[in-house]
Amino acid sequence: MHATHRVKKGFTLIELLVVIAIIAVLIGLLLPAVQKVREAASRIQCANNLHNIAIACHNFHDVNGNMPMAVEGSDRAGYGNYPPTAHHWYWSWMTQILPFVEQDNLYRMADTWDNTGTNYYWPWTATNTAESIPVKTWSCPMDTRQLAAHDEGGYQVGYTGLVAVRGTMQKLNDGVICNQKVKMTAISDGTSNTLMVGERPPSGDWNFGWWFAGAGYVNTNNTALNQNGTGDVVLGTNDTDFPPMLAQAFNGGYTCPSNKYLFGPGNINNNCDMAHFWSLHSGGANFANADGSVRFLRYAVDPTVMIALGTRSGGEVFTLDN
Repeated sequence: MHATHRVKKGFTLIELLVVIAIIAVLIGLLLPAVQKVREAASRIQCANNLHNIAIACHNFHDVNGNMPMAVEGSDRAGYGNYPPTAHHWYWSWMTQILPFVEQDNLYRMADTWDNTGTNYYWPWTATNTAESIPVKTWSCPMDTRQLAAHDEGGYQVGYTGLVAVRGTMQKLNDGVICNQKVKMTAISDGTSNTLMVGERPPSGDWNFGWWFAGAGYVNTNNTALNQNGTGDVVLGTNDTDFPPMLAQAFNGGYTCPSNKYLFGPGNINNNCDMAHFWSLHSGGANFANADGSVRFLRYAVDPTVMIALGTRSGGEVFTLDN
């Protein structure tokens, strides 16, 4: 007897193409789901960071008797003058709360640098190595740029995707973190109804989003209405009495329309979008409330509600359906 040998038949070209087409369809169906999972995870991580920052601000208050100021020393005489007239000149609220987010060593590094010798120090310099160190708590996983320092013409700068809520256009220092020393008892609107910190990615030209020290928008028509970079961003409106003309404090100047103050989508390559809160998440941005809780606000929220949320003592009555 002769053994029967079966010849194993391979895939034909058509069958192979069909299999490849099926796999491609499955991948096409799977990718959006994976992307949604990743985005949801990023939102959760951002929310956790904001919660930890809010708790750090509370701990700062317990030790110092007030919330961190948007820019340290802005209540002192001669604030903003150059050369600096005090230690910790222009240090942002983030630098002030470093010991409360388990960054004691980084704070001591900065403080030692600032107190070396007899001179007061301009923070943006190559000798201040603390400002070049990225802090993961300040960053959003949606934007990997924030995890690395960037060269600013001879010195390195670390970045953040978060800014404090200074108040509104009508009441610029009625926020929780502003250019005043705010006590918890001064948040008469209620800590759960008052925003404290929100998202805003660094600009594409790296001129906005420096975490260590404040620098940023200055209103050319009224210097009393400054926005000092990392320190603060106001929750805006289209108020006709608020001048839309802005200048970038350290890089010439340009004009931005008044609607750029409104909470809404933004673009990292549009410097005018640095004047309002927005995020790289889809549809809105995370905010930390003064009580430490975190909420995701959608861009469709009523602007009047955003104004109410932006003040600590405005006395507004509102309903948030977002």
